[in-house]
Amino acid sequence: MTSDSPKLSGRTAVVTGGSRGIGLAVAEALLAAGANVVITGRDQSHLREASAQLSKGGRAGRVHTEVADVGRAPEAASAITAAVTKFGGLDILINNAGVGVFASVADMGVEDWQQTIDTNLSGVFYCCHAAVPEMRKRGGGWIINISSLAGKNSFINGAAYCASKAGLNAFSEALMLEVRQENIRVSYVMPGSVSTSFGRGDGPGGPAADWKLTADDIAQVVMDLIAHPARSLPSRVEIRPSRPPVKK
Repeated sequence: MTSDSPKLSGRTAVVTGGSRGIGLAVAEALLAAGANVVITGRDQSHLREASAQLSKGGRAGRVHTEVADVGRAPEAASAITAAVTKFGGLDILINNAGVGVFASVADMGVEDWQQTIDTNLSGVFYCCHAAVPEMRKRGGGWIINISSLAGKNSFINGAAYCASKAGLNAFSEALMLEVRQENIRVSYVMPGSVSTSFGRGDGPGGPAADWKLTADDIAQVVMDLIAHPARSLPSRVEIRPSRPPVKK
């Protein structure tokens, strides 16, 4: 985090897909700034490992895990309710949960298409639909959606993923316009290649490499957005590796 990191004592955040990668790094940064944090995920074992990591240093009372598939509306709503019940309200929502299935349109299974859209796009709607009323009760809040440069830069075998992120970008901009007067700040972050376990080698994650962004790089962007002065709203951030390999 930067020296201008926000002080979030007493604030509560939900980070979807928070057990690994970008979500885990964001959860760590939010905890370091003093927030209570609820992380969601579909795998109980991954959540258990993440909770143990995040709870170090006497922070166990500020960490809560929820098994939830945000692509299912009732589970997304339950995760928001759990945060409110556990910590008394909701101030920050980081929509990070995502899946990537990379195949040609002709070869992609219908279930893979549906899972990609359900998680990457509909899941964000479900979480925001449940979160906005809770943020109104607190007098405002932050919604930060983790998108991708794939939302504007399409690639072969990425039709489902690119479509889900393009839809997420449009959704984020519309929601920002709807709630900005209520002190709910909506932003979305569009990373390029990030060195995480996401992807299958042919998607936006791909194999690990030193030149790629790290999860901590994206977490810093999230924290900078939260710390930004109230008079201005950075509604979209593009971040990419500074020195990717030169294609020959």
